[in-house]
Amino acid sequence: MIRFQQVSLARGIKPLFESTDLTLNPGDKIGLIGANGAGKSSLFAMLRGDLHADQGDIDFPTQWRMAHVAQETPALDRPAVEYAIDGDVNLRKLEKKLADLERESESAENGTFIAEIYSALADADAYTVRSRAEQLLTGLGFSMAQMQQPVASFSGGWRMRLNLAQALMCPSDLLLLDEPTNHLDLDAIIWLEDWLKRYPGTLIIISHDRDFLDGVVNVIVHIDDRKLKRYSGNYSAFERQRAAQLILAQGTLEK
Repeated sequence: MIRFQQVSLARGIKPLFESTDLTLNPGDKIGLIGANGAGKSSLFAMLRGDLHADQGDIDFPTQWRMAHVAQETPALDRPAVEYAIDGDVNLRKLEKKLADLERESESAENGTFIAEIYSALADADAYTVRSRAEQLLTGLGFSMAQMQQPVASFSGGWRMRLNLAQALMCPSDLLLLDEPTNHLDLDAIIWLEDWLKRYPGTLIIISHDRDFLDGVVNVIVHIDDRKLKRYSGNYSAFERQRAAQLILAQGTLEK
C-alpha cells in the first residue's frame, strides 16, 4: 500500500501539493493525470526518492522493488538485447559474482558459494531471460537482427523503446511509466497495453493517451487544486464522475 499523508511540496515559489492525502492499494493500476506543470513528474521523483516532500510522509513497503524508465540512453556498443537484459540488475549482479568466483582457485568453500549462486540464478529465471528479453523487444517493434545491433546505432525514439524494455525486464512491485506510448507505433501500443494488463504489481502511468489509459488502468489520480484526488475506474469513468461533480458544484454556487 502507498500512503501520502499530509504531503506538501513546492518547486521554487510554486506550490504543487498542499497537505494532500492519498491511499493506493497493492495491485492498483493507476493513471496519474493533471494539467502540465501540476506536479506529475515531481510525484514520480518523490516516489523514487529523488525529491523529498517539504512536509508530510510518503510510505510504501520497504521491500518493494521499483522500476522506471531511464530518460537517458548512453551510446553503447552493447547489443540491444543485452542492454534490455541489463534492466534485471539483480540477475546481472549474480552473473558477475559467479564469474568472479569461477576465476578463483578451487576450494570447498568456493564450490559452496558457486552452488548457491547457481540456485539464486535459477530463482531469478536466468535460464529464460534471453527469450523473455527477445519477446519484449519483438513486442516493442525490434526485429531479431536489430536486437544484435549496438545501442549506439539506434535513433532517440528507438533508444527510448530500449529503456522501456529495460524497465519491463526489471522484476518489480511498483512500476512507474511516464508517457510510455510517446515513441511507439500502434502495434507496439497494443502489445504494451496487453503486457501491462497482466503486470501483477502496482502500476502508475502518466499519459495523455486516453484510449491507452482506458484499456489499462482501474484507478485515476487527478492532481487538482494542489490535491491528489482518487477516482475508481478508467479514464472514461473519471470524466463522467468529474462532470457530475462540476455540475453539482455549479448548482451549489448558483443557489
